[in-house]
Amino acid sequence: MNLVWGLLLVVVVFFNGCFSVELRNASVPSRPDIVNIGAILTFDSIIGKVAKIALEAAVENVNSDPTILNGTKLKLTTHDSNFSGFASIMEALQFMESESVALIGPQTSVLAHMISHVVNELQVPLLSFTATDPTLSSLQYPFFVRTTHSDLFQMAAIADIVDYYEWRQVVAIYIDDDHGRNGITSLADQLAAKRCKISQKAPIKPEATRADISDVLLQVALMESRVLVVHTYANWGLDILYVAQHLGMMESGYVWITTNWLSTVIDISSPLPSKAVNSMQGIITLKPYIQDSELKRKFTSEWKNLTKMGLSTYSLYAYDTIWVLARALDDFFNQGGNISFSKDLQLNNESLGGFLNLDSLSIFNGGKMLLENVLKVKMNGTTGPIEFTSDKNLVSPAFEVINVIGTGVRRVGYWSNSSHLSKSPPETVNMKLSNRSASSELLYSVIWPSQTIKKPRGWVFPQNGKQLKIGVPHRVSFEEFVEQVKGTDLYRGYCIDVFTSAINLLPYAVPYKFHSYGDGQSNPSNTDLVSYINAGRFDAVVGDIAIITNRTRMADFTQPFIESGLVVVAPVRRLNSGTWAFLRPFTAKLWCVTGIFFLVVGAVVWILEHRKNDEFRGPPKQQIITTLWFSFSTLFFSHKQNMMSTLGRIMLILWLFVVLIISSSYTASLTSILTVQKLSSPIEGISSLILSKDPIGYQQNSFVRNYLVEELGISETRLVPLGLPGDYEKALKDGPNNGGVAAVVDERPYIELFLSTRCQFSMVGQEFTKNGWGFAFPRDSNLAVDISTAILKLSENGELQRIHDKWLIRGACSSQGAKFAVDRLELKSFKGLFFICGLACFLALFIYLVLIIYQYTKHKPDLPESSGRSLRSGRLQSFISFVDEKEESVKARSKKRIKDASYRSNGDESSVNDYRSTQRESPSEWSQNVDRS
Repeated sequence: MNLVWGLLLVVVVFFNGCFSVELRNASVPSRPDIVNIGAILTFDSIIGKVAKIALEAAVENVNSDPTILNGTKLKLTTHDSNFSGFASIMEALQFMESESVALIGPQTSVLAHMISHVVNELQVPLLSFTATDPTLSSLQYPFFVRTTHSDLFQMAAIADIVDYYEWRQVVAIYIDDDHGRNGITSLADQLAAKRCKISQKAPIKPEATRADISDVLLQVALMESRVLVVHTYANWGLDILYVAQHLGMMESGYVWITTNWLSTVIDISSPLPSKAVNSMQGIITLKPYIQDSELKRKFTSEWKNLTKMGLSTYSLYAYDTIWVLARALDDFFNQGGNISFSKDLQLNNESLGGFLNLDSLSIFNGGKMLLENVLKVKMNGTTGPIEFTSDKNLVSPAFEVINVIGTGVRRVGYWSNSSHLSKSPPETVNMKLSNRSASSELLYSVIWPSQTIKKPRGWVFPQNGKQLKIGVPHRVSFEEFVEQVKGTDLYRGYCIDVFTSAINLLPYAVPYKFHSYGDGQSNPSNTDLVSYINAGRFDAVVGDIAIITNRTRMADFTQPFIESGLVVVAPVRRLNSGTWAFLRPFTAKLWCVTGIFFLVVGAVVWILEHRKNDEFRGPPKQQIITTLWFSFSTLFFSHKQNMMSTLGRIMLILWLFVVLIISSSYTASLTSILTVQKLSSPIEGISSLILSKDPIGYQQNSFVRNYLVEELGISETRLVPLGLPGDYEKALKDGPNNGGVAAVVDERPYIELFLSTRCQFSMVGQEFTKNGWGFAFPRDSNLAVDISTAILKLSENGELQRIHDKWLIRGACSSQGAKFAVDRLELKSFKGLFFICGLACFLALFIYLVLIIYQYTKHKPDLPESSGRSLRSGRLQSFISFVDEKEESVKARSKKRIKDASYRSNGDESSVNDYRSTQRESPSEWSQNVDRS
């Protein structure tokens, strides 16, 4: 019995152990022996050839590395898309039937767009190292992962290069598919951020023949811009260069910039055929920058044993893509993920009409989990640190800027997303160089097409056989600026001569033809004329075009060739002579204040000198005459009275200084009035014109009307449009009271020409706006820049002044050089001087009053006893008498009082002493004294 129980116990323990082992195995899913992954490549392309070798080498290295996947092997199946989108989709579906957990590829962005819809449905990560279309990063393709850098970054690099060389327009040559169009769209955005633009897009259809390419490039050759950006595929890019060389588009003056397809061709196909080398001389291209590392050197050594083709950056990115996927799978399995698939109910035959056999397609249940692990990978690969940003781009995008020279290439700089252009590698560039000067040398010198080191201008005048249509205003007034020769289509005038002289300085020919704008009855609106540039009616506008704000919104203007601004012209009269011309130097207020100060200073001096100086004493009439004579005689420094008091002397010195300043100023102003021609007008400038209610004239159809109304707030009812210079003259002569105007507001060049033969009018006040005249061109026109440079040369060599003198200098009026009489001496000019003088008078009187009060308290006379009111009245009369009394008399009376008081005091004292002495003497002594007396 015990034996049976023992056997039962052994069986139970055995089964218990087996069951627990099964539970443990069930809790930790076992890793599969093989994981299927697929790759869609184009075997016939140069990138496809090297990518296939790199992928297979990476799979072999992963499978032989015991530190990853713990024994699970990767099985790579590659298919050839043969440049066919339909074949790529079919191959992707075949991969799904084989239960692949990830797809690598396809090579092109076009195929990536198609296959992304398949992997989105089946939840299989799609990793591409060649599909660089920036739009593939959108939320529309959640299962697409780019394991190389987006075209967005190399387009930013190209935009920085264009901006660095100060070009403003480029022509984009590209393959007209998703890859080309979206890449060029990114380029346009990056250029716009640098205030540059794509002036012309030249799309080439996929798989175009050389004849097709030639047709496109012929159109490009007729364009203005000579900066050409080529964005295509490596297989077809050389065909574009071959045709360009055949058409003579690799000559001096052209700039060719390519995306990284050219550096890929150079890396893989080295050595290149001589024909290819000759067609790419002087081109600038980009190459993804990969920092040197031990992993890169190791793979480079291994690559030489695998193939004779060159190692390109695409080979390195393909190799790293397998390793990214392997590490993501390792993390996937470590997190408990397993390889399982489920049917997609949306792909049953009935829903698709029953004609497609899609029952074999399954959804990868762990697809989302694997995708998350792919995006979380952080590793060092052959291309450097690999890590994904939040928008699924690789970190630290960087490129080398390559210049093709001879049979090789020369690195002229680097570009990175953080430091932009630099001569130094991105890892050595100080990230705090954001404030560096734009003029600093960021790239080494470039050898441009035709072996020249001089930077190309970047544009030429279009060689399309068309003439520039230049709009010219058909003026009916002031024809010295622009005038059409009657009976012809020729033009002449100041503005025309300046333009033609500038055109002749250009280093290239510019065919053009003037086209008249206006009805010939009145001056046309120059603003409307400029607006026709945007409308495409004119290619430029030449004439008396003022550069104002609303016109700069319509077009670009050249450097101003003449200064301008709004001025006021009004009738004037001469002020050289007149009966009362001697009163003109001072204003009425200044005359009055000066006269008052003469009287005040005379009165102050009389007060200060009255008690000491006999010359300021006597009968009241005599004192008044003396004071007035003294005061006004100081004007000529002919006063004869001597100052006896210290305060009087100080006041006299200060007043003589004031008189000296006033008389000198008067003499200078009167001399100017009598010797220099002066003009007078009731209008003093724009300020007085605004305050008045009089009519104002302006040139018809000019911007002056809007400026006066909108900027200065002048009522439209006051404005009178005038056409011809004769209308100006008549309106000004008639005046506001006879149907004319009080003044005319117009631009300075017109007014100067108008006044050159009409001396009864003059500009009054200051010029109240500042602008200039320039020639108008379309936005971002390179011709406008060159014309501006030519205008500066005309100014420097004196030609601009010669043209000005030829057309605008007329017989000068006798009033030339006359001054407008608005500079009369006013009170405010001497306010400080009068203030000091008045303050001195006040202080002198105050000090004098204090001294008088002190002397009065010391020498005041005795007053008889009386009632309180009569006592106060007596004291006031006594003080007035004291002030009027001569100081010597006061002092003499005071001395006499003191002496009398001393005598009285001495007499009383002697009587008392005699009495005391008699009391002390003896009778005999007293008698003796009496006898003696």
